Amino acid sequence: MNRVLVTGGAGFIGSHLTESLLRDGYHVRVVDNESTGRSENLARVWGHPSLEYVPGDMTHPEVVRDVLQGCQTVFHLAATVGVALVDQAPIQTVEQNIRPVALILEELLRRQSEFDAPLRLFLASSSEVYGKNPKPDWNEDDELHFGPTTRVRWCYGMSKAIDEFLALAYHQHHGLGVVVARFFNVVGPRQIGAYGMVLPRFVESALAGQSLVVHDDGQQERCFVHVEDAVACVRQLVETPAAIGRIFNVGTEETVTILQLAERVIKRAGSKSRIRFQPYQDEYSPNFEDVRRRVPDLTRLRSTIEFRPRYGLDDIIDQLVRG
Repeated sequence: MNRVLVTGGAGFIGSHLTESLLRDGYHVRVVDNESTGRSENLARVWGHPSLEYVPGDMTHPEVVRDVLQGCQTVFHLAATVGVALVDQAPIQTVEQNIRPVALILEELLRRQSEFDAPLRLFLASSSEVYGKNPKPDWNEDDELHFGPTTRVRWCYGMSKAIDEFLALAYHQHHGLGVVVARFFNVVGPRQIGAYGMVLPRFVESALAGQSLVVHDDGQQERCFVHVEDAVACVRQLVETPAAIGRIFNVGTEETVTILQLAERVIKRAGSKSRIRFQPYQDEYSPNFEDVRRRVPDLTRLRSTIEFRPRYGLDDIIDQLVRG
């Protein structure tokens, strides 16, 4: 039985990935420090004979050595998540995003001789690596445009970019089977709004009859992909030889402004909530910057794997409203 490791496996995306792998007969070892993940996210598979749960922090070398034992494939999703958390904890953001990747790559290289087949690492990255590139749609070879280091906002994207540099270097120089995915606003069941995630925050407010808080003028453009569609992409990419050593945008091209999103949530929830506009500075640091448009070019993804999202935005909203 193929043993795989899912770091951050008690988190939002990680728990859905874990369920998918278990359904297909993998032995899944999950490691999570439960800083933002929760063991309850694995309630549906808790007690599964092929699930091994390890509470642990991947910034510690001894934890990395222990949890990688016997694993040929690693899905690395553990990271600091959410704009609010990044704004509040930049040191934690940089350390937790970069150090585990370096340790995992070192350990995979050390263990490479133990397996007949090449080891594989899936690295979860983010659309944040594009920074504030002015192009309307971003492709994987576009330049990265970050703001100054005095603005904490950019430390997340910068740290994820360093992760990508490291992983791709280990592929190029040591032959490790690395696949990188830049996620664009993954949403769905189990995601919470506590760290600034906009859609669960909107749904929660609408169901409670409270005002939906829209930052700035609400004309920021975003796209949203259901977590099950994102997981299907991850699974296909890791299993596709043509994906090895490459970066892929993972998202959808269905674009909506944040104001339109709030209006759609209110309508589909049958809510009487109103929309309240709020400056970024009222919630984040005084020098906070945001990106007006964040939409992926999916040409590379569609030419490499079969990608047909099952969920549109209204489907996602309806599912979250139903709970």
